[in-house]
Amino acid sequence: MPHSVTAVHHSWIYRRCVLPILALLRMGAAPHTLAWSIAIGLFVGINPLLGSTTLLCLAVSFRFRLNLAASQIANHAMFPLELALVIPFIRMGSRVFRTAEMPLSPNLFLQGVRSAPLTLTRQLWMWEWHALVLWAVISAIAAPLLAFALTPVLRGLLARVQQHQYPVVSMDCE
Repeated sequence: MPHSVTAVHHSWIYRRCVLPILALLRMGAAPHTLAWSIAIGLFVGINPLLGSTTLLCLAVSFRFRLNLAASQIANHAMFPLELALVIPFIRMGSRVFRTAEMPLSPNLFLQGVRSAPLTLTRQLWMWEWHALVLWAVISAIAAPLLAFALTPVLRGLLARVQQHQYPVVSMDCE
């Protein structure tokens, strides 16, 4: 019976997120470091200050000597979720800090820009600050939990990679 190699068509998420992590394991990245890198990337990636995630993720990764590639992969994978969570973080921040809720009406924002732009700017920064504090508290609790949960999973993947049980293409016998 001849052996044939057939290409496996993986999903976009698998190709862009899982395969790079497997490649990092193959190159000798430690599962513990990868777990922390992924956890930090995921939680930095959802911070409500749009446009800050890449630099913040780099800074944290350098500071704690994490895997830059893994943290950036996780960070950039979170971009759609970051956009989806900005308003909920701001709303929750308003509730936790008991401040006025941010109006979502474009007309109210335009009215604020025209009548009191400095007051609106201060209010926007306050809402953003409250959202950031809330995100930091949630991340400080959830990131270590995720890292601890990912470590055994990545150790298992490393064992499979070392035993060549996790090929990128399938080796089906006909």
